[in-house]
Amino acid sequence: MSGNSTDIEMVKKHYAKIGPSLEKAKKHFGKQAFTAAEKILFSHLIPETYPAQIVRGETFLSLQPDRVAMQDATAQMAILQFMQANRDTVAVPSTVHCDHLIRAFSGAEADVERACDENREVYEFLRSAAAKYGMGFWKPGSGIIHQVVLEKYAFPGGLMIGTDSHTPNAGGLGMVAIGVGGADAADVMAGLAWEVKAPKLVGVHLTGKLSGWTAPKDVILYLCGLLTTKGGTNKIVEYFGPGTETISCTGKGTITNMGAELGATTSVFPFDARMAAYLRATERAEIAALAEQYAADLRADEDVLKHPENYYDEIVEINLSELEPYVVGPHTPDRARKLSEFAADVKNSNFPEDLSAALVGSCTNSSYEDLERSANVARQAKAKGLKAKSYFLITPGSIQVHETIQRDGQMQDFTDIGGIVMANACGPCIGNWDRTDIKKGQTNAIITSFNRNFPKRNDGNAETLAFIGSPELVTAMAIAGKTTFNPITDTIDGVKLEAPTAPELPPKGFQISHEGLLQPPADRAALTVSIDPKSPRLEKLAPFSAWDGQDFVNVPVLVKTQGQTTTDHISPAGKDWLPLRGHLSGISHNMLLGAVDATTGQPAEPVKMLVNGVERGASPWALKAMEYKQQNGSIIVGDENYGEGSSREHAAMCPRYLGVKAVIARSFARIHETNLKKQGVLPFTFTNKADYEKVSKGDHLTIAGLSDLKPGQTITATVTHVDGTTASIELSHSLNAEQIRWFKAGSAMNAVNLPKAAV
Repeated sequence: MSGNSTDIEMVKKHYAKIGPSLEKAKKHFGKQAFTAAEKILFSHLIPETYPAQIVRGETFLSLQPDRVAMQDATAQMAILQFMQANRDTVAVPSTVHCDHLIRAFSGAEADVERACDENREVYEFLRSAAAKYGMGFWKPGSGIIHQVVLEKYAFPGGLMIGTDSHTPNAGGLGMVAIGVGGADAADVMAGLAWEVKAPKLVGVHLTGKLSGWTAPKDVILYLCGLLTTKGGTNKIVEYFGPGTETISCTGKGTITNMGAELGATTSVFPFDARMAAYLRATERAEIAALAEQYAADLRADEDVLKHPENYYDEIVEINLSELEPYVVGPHTPDRARKLSEFAADVKNSNFPEDLSAALVGSCTNSSYEDLERSANVARQAKAKGLKAKSYFLITPGSIQVHETIQRDGQMQDFTDIGGIVMANACGPCIGNWDRTDIKKGQTNAIITSFNRNFPKRNDGNAETLAFIGSPELVTAMAIAGKTTFNPITDTIDGVKLEAPTAPELPPKGFQISHEGLLQPPADRAALTVSIDPKSPRLEKLAPFSAWDGQDFVNVPVLVKTQGQTTTDHISPAGKDWLPLRGHLSGISHNMLLGAVDATTGQPAEPVKMLVNGVERGASPWALKAMEYKQQNGSIIVGDENYGEGSSREHAAMCPRYLGVKAVIARSFARIHETNLKKQGVLPFTFTNKADYEKVSKGDHLTIAGLSDLKPGQTITATVTHVDGTTASIELSHSLNAEQIRWFKAGSAMNAVNLPKAAV
């Protein structure tokens, strides 16, 4: 098996079957034409599971993905669950990427060395499990999962799932790539079908061409402001039109990557010459030639382009020639405004004008093109004797990009103006940042080219106001040291920066690297998986208990959350909790630590206690849930889009472990709702959203009729208030028959080992 590791025979077989699969689907569903996303979904439908018809937003599709990708923080729990399936090998090509656990502090080499020491047992567990079960293992420092997947594994027309919400990055290479929880990954690795609700389709029609300071990043920042973080829920965002062909493959990846901030199932571009060029530049010339041969099957049909209103549920028009640079934030990626309006908003909102830190990179913006455009700005500053006035960090996306910019000089350009090049890892983007330039609680402003900016997301400090922009804009602001700086109109000490340019691919070619990849051995029968039973970081999973057949009677409401409740709020990350991602009982102590209590309007105060031998600020809700678990369990009540954000299944597993029976919300984010179902927690929504106001912390709920739970039905629940009065509320759910089976079995993984008729 080559370092590339894309199975060319698998790609050939898949391309050969697309045409016949689509002809069958057209006849079966009575369709004349398909969009690009539909072609990928329908060519991966398991034939015997064809539904009679597909209603977008309602029908569940049973699909067979081509690949699974996992990052080290989520891979731990995914593999621990897979081990419960008692399989000898993974059923589809799968990889593990060590990118999340490397703490950003002093620089690439030292940070990787420290990570290898601190996380030795976790890395050894992941390496040994990958070897045992036939997975590829990418060592620490080899790259961020999504950049490596784009370089090595993604291919147009493919379907993959990944245990990270920014898996849609591969949509930049024409792949339907969807972020999931570890339980979904475990199912697919065990050989089961993967289910997803048939998404609605948002067509984004691109015309014109980007120029000047406007970058691919601005396309998705504009969309975030337009559609909001809920606008893509249960939808695929498909880009079409002549403007798609003007954006590089990695630029497309930036746009599809950050589609996760819309709550979208995924985002995808049609195959074109830019993708073929990227494939050839990354040792996949044979796949490029195949994609060109089958190009018509990898794009929307002609009638879709002529009459898009007949094929998309909604259409957004963007003229790239008229698009301006954008900045989003703080605290949410959908607070968007044009760069030309940003300085006024900074002053009107009393945001800090001094910029404390600027960060370039992450899985979203760490390609060669991104870093060369940023380096172009740095070279202009260096030529005029300027240096960065803000703390300036740069994160390459992979060892391949790292070595290429080292060879071509961009790395020197960054360090010459005071930048620090970090490890090829996530670091500050996911909160794994040992920040020393400010004190905890100090109000300050940073700007990044990352994807998320929820409070505490980057440095654990709720008072850090994080804004997001393109890499070149971040670099320019780092040099100016001001949030109010606009490089289009302003100067720095009398110096005017010109709009940067960059080739989309390195003129000398990539410094191709397979360093860091460990392929599994051919003979794996005698191998064992390394888990120390006394480990403070890893814990073998015990199956959750099956449903006892009883209704939920007089179950207490643990907490009612208010406003934005992301997976970061439900199961915080950061350097305090990342080490416990493979230890369910330990990490459960952080449940709901950042959630806003509707009773007080504030998050709960952490409780200082020893958790797995280290003093951490534990959640009082977790401690209360432990008490309720010994009695009748508990129920969580949430607001709109509950569980938005990352694919973090710990946000579902921790409540399940702590005895939470159900979560009732005004609405759910897609991945989190699925994760709850997978773990045997019932996700209900208020049929009448105003009924959210009828429930308070301290109330008790009775939910009856569970033995007759059926798809599509509503259930009446009784609320008993603290004063003894009662009220009725109607609850809805999106469970299908198989998901109800998961609930009764205790979890989806429990159901794997049971005959279909067992529950």
